[in-house]
Amino acid sequence: MFDIFLTLAGIAMLAFGGEILIRGAMSAARRFHVSPLLIGLVIVGFGTSAPELVVSVDAALNQQPDVAIGNVVGSNIGNILLILAACAVITPLTVRPLALRRDAITLVASSVLLLLLFMNDHVLSLLDAIILLIVFSAYLSWTYISERKHSIPSATMHEAEADVVSNLPTRSAWIVASILLGLIFLITGSKVLLTGAIGLSRSMGISEAAIGLTIVAVGTSFPELTISLIAAIRKQADVAIGNVLGSNIFNVLGILGVAGLMQPLQVHERILQFDQWVMLATSLLLLLFLYTGKRLSRLEGAILLSGYGLYLWLSFTLFGG
Repeated sequence: MFDIFLTLAGIAMLAFGGEILIRGAMSAARRFHVSPLLIGLVIVGFGTSAPELVVSVDAALNQQPDVAIGNVVGSNIGNILLILAACAVITPLTVRPLALRRDAITLVASSVLLLLLFMNDHVLSLLDAIILLIVFSAYLSWTYISERKHSIPSATMHEAEADVVSNLPTRSAWIVASILLGLIFLITGSKVLLTGAIGLSRSMGISEAAIGLTIVAVGTSFPELTISLIAAIRKQADVAIGNVLGSNIFNVLGILGVAGLMQPLQVHERILQFDQWVMLATSLLLLLFLYTGKRLSRLEGAILLSGYGLYLWLSFTLFGG
């Protein structure tokens, strides 16, 4: 019971820390007249993935590669099959394919790249991490330059992401306090969550990889859930899907890149055999949806949710945790 309490407390601290960090960072960016495009692309995108970043880096530093990698792979699967599906159940999502096609292609390409790096020697090495970060830097530069110079749908979508977060602090003291408090809660929450999650894996006799792919992954995805649900309720389908795409790209290229710099990360056998293929399949599914330009209906959202349920069932039966 104590491990469950620690796990839930860690998730709550990460969710709270990520939320106020985003608000503080956005207020600071607007105070310094940063463009809405850059706020939506970088600050909102990075902010929603802050819990994943802190947890995976902390796990890497504590020699827990199964949690570090499982957190990212599991989050990417959950973001599409759980969060995006939940948004579609609330309200059907109709998107402009041109607004998101580039990011969807980048997500699939980054998933393929990660798969190739994993399959090479079953280790995410220092060189692999550097490759991921170089690709990530190139993606950010390409995205910002192209959207700043041309009035394209994705630029409007990223600017709209900056408007989803409301009730921002305005006074300088509150802005600084929000950023510092957010960082404190993120760092503390990651340690509490990891302590509880590892304790659960040992007491329940399941692997750290399974815990990282499920409980930790879902727990660190609460900021993405918040942003996407708000966007879905406001009928901003492009923002809801764009938030998931941006977060998943950042998870693979940015978070695993940074975590891999800490030390080489051994890839768990079940991730090699199963989870990385599920991650790639869900990315391809989302790309297919965006290329068709059709609505993601409530029924399709329910099917995706069922797919996540099937994934969880297979995780704990086919692989025994």
